[in-house]
Amino acid sequence: MKVNTNPVRGMKDFLPDEAELREKVKRIIIDTYTSFGYRKIETPALEHLELLTGGDGGENEKLIFKVLKRGEKLDLASVKDEKDLSEEGLRFDLTVPLTRIYANNQGNIPLPFKVIQTDYVFRAERPQKGRYRQFMQCDIDTIGEKDYTAEIDLLIASSQALLNLGFKDFTIHINDRKILHMMAGKWGFGEKDHDNVFITLDKLDKIGVNGVSEELKSKDFNSGAISAMINDVTQFEAAEFNHLYLNEEVKKVIEAVSLVADGRYRIKFAPTLVRGMGYYTGMIYEIKIDGYPGSVSGGGRYDKMIGKRLGTDVAACGFSIGFERIVDIMMEKRSGEKSGEKKIAIIFDPEVHDAKKVYSEAESQKIINKCIVSVARKEKKFGRQLKKLYDQGFTHYGEFSDNFSPFTIKELKNEE
Repeated sequence: MKVNTNPVRGMKDFLPDEAELREKVKRIIIDTYTSFGYRKIETPALEHLELLTGGDGGENEKLIFKVLKRGEKLDLASVKDEKDLSEEGLRFDLTVPLTRIYANNQGNIPLPFKVIQTDYVFRAERPQKGRYRQFMQCDIDTIGEKDYTAEIDLLIASSQALLNLGFKDFTIHINDRKILHMMAGKWGFGEKDHDNVFITLDKLDKIGVNGVSEELKSKDFNSGAISAMINDVTQFEAAEFNHLYLNEEVKKVIEAVSLVADGRYRIKFAPTLVRGMGYYTGMIYEIKIDGYPGSVSGGGRYDKMIGKRLGTDVAACGFSIGFERIVDIMMEKRSGEKSGEKKIAIIFDPEVHDAKKVYSEAESQKIINKCIVSVARKEKKFGRQLKKLYDQGFTHYGEFSDNFSPFTIKELKNEE
């Protein structure tokens, strides 16, 4: 029987070009965050199901990969419900594990605790273009800082990471859950209905004002509240609206980040920004790049989440760069382009040339040219070999003569 060699549905293999780009992107992001004082931590891929299903993950809790019990723990004869089959699952984000690691080590952690996490997370959702069941997240979080300066630091550090990756023309969109609740209350929606209203409001960019109105009417919300909301929605871009709803903390964050941005990127109040995670308690934010749909990063403040583990609330906020989205955009930009990095292939005949001298020359070329140098055995069809080397990204080659006389490094060209 033929073995299926495709990756598991929703997973992805990475060939050298993309794997190397992913490592480069990750390194730049980590180096940038480290320069702002954030420190790397790591957590296991497996977490306790009771932690993952604690109500903090929103819709993601329905997408958990649950791990079947093994050995004596798995007693199929006595199974009554799902809990008897599994007590562990794969993490669906990095924030939930972060709250656990802090709760477990709080006595050894000075505050504020500024951390970086770059690792894979897993969600059992329907795979589609740009959406996988295993994907990389790059998070920074600050625990123990109540002041809005934590948000300023997160946004400036993440923006600098994007700049260092070569991105420009991007905009930070910022809102506050407290502002959303204040607006909903003023419009006349009951507090228990706020989250449902926000889910519809979040669709404004996709379905428009009329679509939002019709969807709310279909849910039998108060017509007066809907009318008041639609009246304000049409004023979202007006300075008068901002003056009416924008709180002082968000204003100060916008002012501070704008000064540091100095025109390289923008930050704006986005009153319809909701974000789906149920644990956000204050400011929320996303970054969008001009010319690309959707956002490439996002985050917010979650001051109540750690308290569920400790019994005492601890201030916390975080920001996640959409690693897979960033890599996809960069791969798209690089398509058809040859890297500017110099890569030399040293070609030799193992039947004629001494390996020690060959590798000595390769090391010498690394020092002289400060580039990647790879040793390759000479093939019979030399012209075809040079073409393959070019396709693999090599820019130059050097070929040994029989007597090891000095040779010239030559440029590789795309010759069919």
